[in-house]
Amino acid sequence: MRAVSRTRDLEARLERAEQQVQLFQRVSRLMARHLELNEVLREVVGSIRDFLQSDSCLIYLEEGGELVLLASSEPGDKNVGRLHLRLSEGLTGWVARERRILAISREAYSDPRFKFFKDLPQDRFEAFLSVPIISQNKVMGVINVQHREPRTHSGSDIEVLSTLGEQVGCLLALSARYAHHSVVSA
Repeated sequence: MRAVSRTRDLEARLERAEQQVQLFQRVSRLMARHLELNEVLREVVGSIRDFLQSDSCLIYLEEGGELVLLASSEPGDKNVGRLHLRLSEGLTGWVARERRILAISREAYSDPRFKFFKDLPQDRFEAFLSVPIISQNKVMGVINVQHREPRTHSGSDIEVLSTLGEQVGCLLALSARYAHHSVVSA
C-alpha cells in the first residue's frame, strides 16, 4: 500500500515539475516574440494565475519612483495604468523597497503594512504572495498573486514565482534595450 502511495506522490510531483517547465517555456517564448510589452505582461499574469490557481495576479512596474499597476489577470481592469503607489505604501511597496519575497497565508489585509485601495477588489483576498521583479540587480517592479481562501504557499511555488520575476526583469531589460535601439536606428 505504501509503495502505491509513494508512486502516486512521485507521479504528482513529476507532473507539477512538467507544468513548471511549460510555464517557464511559455514566458521565454513570449520574450522571444515581437509583441507589445502590455500584451506580454497580460499573458504572463494569466499564465501565473492559472499555474498557481490563484484568484488574481498583478504586475506593478517602477516608474519615476512609484509603482504603477500595468497588468492584471482581471479582464478589463480599469485600474491598469491608473493605480500608482509609492514605495512606502502597502505590501507591494514593501516588497519593492526591501527587495524581498512576501508570503502571507491568511488575512493579508490585517498585516500592518497593508494599504487598502477602494477600487481594488483584491483587497479582500486572504492569501498573498509577492516577489520583486529584478533585472541587473535593480528592482523593476513587483508580481502579486492573491487567493480568496487561505493558502500556504509551497517553497516550490515561491521559487517558481521568484524565477518568473527574474524572467520578467529580463523581458523589461530587453524591451528597454529594443526601444532604445529603435530610437537610435531611426
